[in-house]
Amino acid sequence: MEKTSLKLGFAALLDAAPLLVAHERGFFAEQGLTVELLRQPSWAAVRDKVAVGALDGAQMPAPMTLAAALGLGGLAEPLVTALSLNLGGNAITLSNRLAETEPKYWDKPSFAVVHPFSGHHYELRIWLTAMGLDPDRDIRLLIVPPAQMLSHLSAGAIDGYCVGEPWNSAAAAAGLGRIAVTSHQLWAGRIEKVLGVRQSWAERYPETHRALLRALLRAALWCDQEDNRGELAELMARPGHVNAPAALLRSLLEGANAPIFHRSGANFPWRDQGHWYLDQMRKAGQIGALSDAHDLVDRVFRSDLTHLACLDLDFPAPAAPPAAFGEMR
Repeated sequence: MEKTSLKLGFAALLDAAPLLVAHERGFFAEQGLTVELLRQPSWAAVRDKVAVGALDGAQMPAPMTLAAALGLGGLAEPLVTALSLNLGGNAITLSNRLAETEPKYWDKPSFAVVHPFSGHHYELRIWLTAMGLDPDRDIRLLIVPPAQMLSHLSAGAIDGYCVGEPWNSAAAAAGLGRIAVTSHQLWAGRIEKVLGVRQSWAERYPETHRALLRALLRAALWCDQEDNRGELAELMARPGHVNAPAALLRSLLEGANAPIFHRSGANFPWRDQGHWYLDQMRKAGQIGALSDAHDLVDRVFRSDLTHLACLDLDFPAPAAPPAAFGEMR
């Protein structure tokens, strides 16, 4: 028997938009789903609640699904993703003091990322290396939930961070820090957040999973349409959602670092990106060489299911990524 009443988790970030839109504009209901959206305090909470079944699925950093399949960083419960929620949308923010000092003169500053297995962690490492620093030796690395980055920076507990918007632009608007680089500038076209579910859940409820994908595909398309950005900003600004000024959110949705929610094949968890994440995990010393990397990515990044949901909706379903990703900007 399939399941129609679902609990889904999200974080207070701009890239939660497809989940919030699917709920508020009735895309879940159109697919016969009754969904309760639950804002989560951290990515560790998301991982654990999905693993134990307290959540049916959730927005989560893409590499978290790969780490779960490897039994790393939490409960050993395999996860899969058949939907990318967005491309890009992160940035690296520095305290004003750090922004005014050349990196070679930094005295082991404290940087925060949202989770060890996250695009934010790997983006920060790539950027630090480009600045001539060793990310394992020249900084202190802390884990801080996304919505708490601003308060930690304001209190002087951290000197910089990598996080999704709006928590970079909010720091700049408040005069607390400066954006050093955006993810679109650093590594364009990279999958950021995904819909993650337990592998066993996807196998037990295949039609429910497919209906969930259809609803979120429709929502992602709506999010990318220019005429909807004002309404999207107002929706995201609500206290139970992102709880940030609507004007700030709209400027981000219309800016150069805006997340891509649907176009350019953004909703497909392409397997080459899975391999890219595994390579970053290896460079960070989180994993060694894997003899079954191809099988692992095939099990976790289920773009084949994305194709089926697109066919249901008569959406274009590219057979391969429309352009090479990972070009340094």
